[in-house]
Amino acid sequence: MRYSLPAVRRVLVAVALAGVTVVAATGGAPAHDRHDGRPVGGCAPDPALLFCEDFEELPPGAGTSLRWGVDTRNGALSVERVRGSGHGAKRGADRVLRVRTEGNGYAFLEVDDFSAPDNSFFGRMRVKVDDFPTAPDWAHFTLVEATGQGDGSVVRPIGGQYVPTVGNGVQLWGIGSDGGPTGDWTDWRESAPAEAGKWTCLEWEVDASDNRVAVWIDGEPQPDMTVTTTRHGGNPVDFVLPAFDTVRIGWQLYQGNPTPDSYDLRLDDLALSTKRVGCGR
Repeated sequence: MRYSLPAVRRVLVAVALAGVTVVAATGGAPAHDRHDGRPVGGCAPDPALLFCEDFEELPPGAGTSLRWGVDTRNGALSVERVRGSGHGAKRGADRVLRVRTEGNGYAFLEVDDFSAPDNSFFGRMRVKVDDFPTAPDWAHFTLVEATGQGDGSVVRPIGGQYVPTVGNGVQLWGIGSDGGPTGDWTDWRESAPAEAGKWTCLEWEVDASDNRVAVWIDGEPQPDMTVTTTRHGGNPVDFVLPAFDTVRIGWQLYQGNPTPDSYDLRLDDLALSTKRVGCGR
């Protein structure tokens, strides 16, 4: 199931032509410029922001908004109240996006019509994953992916894999890609374990100048995870970023019959920006 912003806009236009007053979506305008300049979802106005959502203005229930689309298969998004979550700097905030999938399903919040200056941007999210996969071996999951025009590459700045050959088996964060000349790869690192049951602040940067993807975990840089044009985990050819037009944030698992057989996570404080946002706001 997929609800995209372009589709919503077509519905709004049709309703308007029928003589019904509507509040239109604003296309690719930065979140801080919408609603007459008022902050959207409690996100503080900032000229660097390209997208911002903290779910505080959304009612509990089905996770939908005119600011973003929904893309699911055997999964669902919902807005929930979470008391005393202790997951960040916000005070008095209590709403998060719950992502739930069954088996190897997926559920994503989708930022359509995305455009970043010089095709480069930063991202930030807070996430709490109840459980990561423990089977099958090499089970692969994605939380953030970015796509666009180019050689077909899908860039996955935030994802990971269950690695049975490290210790007694461990889930590790890793940057990855698929669909392009470099192939399907997840460049996981033993220095970046993925911890279930706790809130984690994850940040990323994609820089088109050298096709670089870098990650911070709870504010700490992870330089050994960084990938570039020639340093990545795929085929021995150049890794080249697409011209981004879509960013998806949520969950996807790619292997069938996993353990556990369903996945729950909570997301909050999503931001895409021309500069690093950090975990303190």
